[in-house]
This record gives sequence, C-alpha cells and structure tokens, in this order.
Amino acid sequence: MHEFTPGHAIAGGILIALGLAVMLIGSGRIAGLSGIVAGVIGLKRTGDRGWRASFLIGALAVGAIFEVAQPRTFDGSAPHPMWLVAISGVLVGFGTRLSNGCTSGHGLCGIGRFSKRSIIATATFFGIGVVTATIVGRFGGVV
Repeated sequence: MHEFTPGHAIAGGILIALGLAVMLIGSGRIAGLSGIVAGVIGLKRTGDRGWRASFLIGALAVGAIFEVAQPRTFDGSAPHPMWLVAISGVLVGFGTRLSNGCTSGHGLCGIGRFSKRSIIATATFFGIGVVTATIVGRFGGVV
C-alpha cells in the first residue's frame, strides 16, 4: 500500500474529470467503461467499434507507460486467488449489464450531471459492495 498524498489525489481527480469532459464535449458520449467494452466485444449492437477500441487501447497504453515511468505505483502481487478474482469479475460484469452502466458511467458521469438514476445506481453499487465485503471478510476468510 502506498501513502496517500492529497496532491496526487487532486491531480488524479482533475485528470479523470478532464478526460470525462473531453469525451462528453468532444463526442457527446458518456465515458462508461462497461458500455465501451460491451460495444467492442459485440454485446452491444453498435457500428462504432473503432472509437471504442481506440479508447480502450489508449487507456491500456497510458497504464503501460505509467508502469514503465513509475513502476512502484502498481502493486503487482495478487492479494486473492485468481479464481476468486475471475468470479468477482463475472459478477461485476453481470451487475453492470443489469444496471445499464458501471461506476464510471453512473458514478463519475451521471452524478456529475445530477442524474437521479445514476445517484441511485451508484449508491446501490457501493452499498452492495460494502455488504458483500463485510460478509465475505467475516465469514469467508478471504478478504
């Protein structure tokens, strides 16, 4: 775990907000990652895979560049077994499809636009996450 620094947190928040604003103003689209991924892999019937793939490649490229420039930023050890991570990923994917969005679309973009639907969705995401982590941590011995 790395130490929290307010400067890094503020800079990160500004960069995220700037990226979301550029996406919304430049294309009129919300930067919801679950929708972007669904469009690339074909779960969403869209004819615009190009920009979606470019968005994902860009996100991965920035992560790779940052890994080279500041390798101590990333924790390379897996804190949980990979089977548990895989099951968790599938459940998160199911949840994002069920709620028509994820924390990037609802939590960052929707709340910023004062969308009631997004506020309720984000409160539900985090509430269920806290309950799940508490139950698994207490009884599962994994978390």
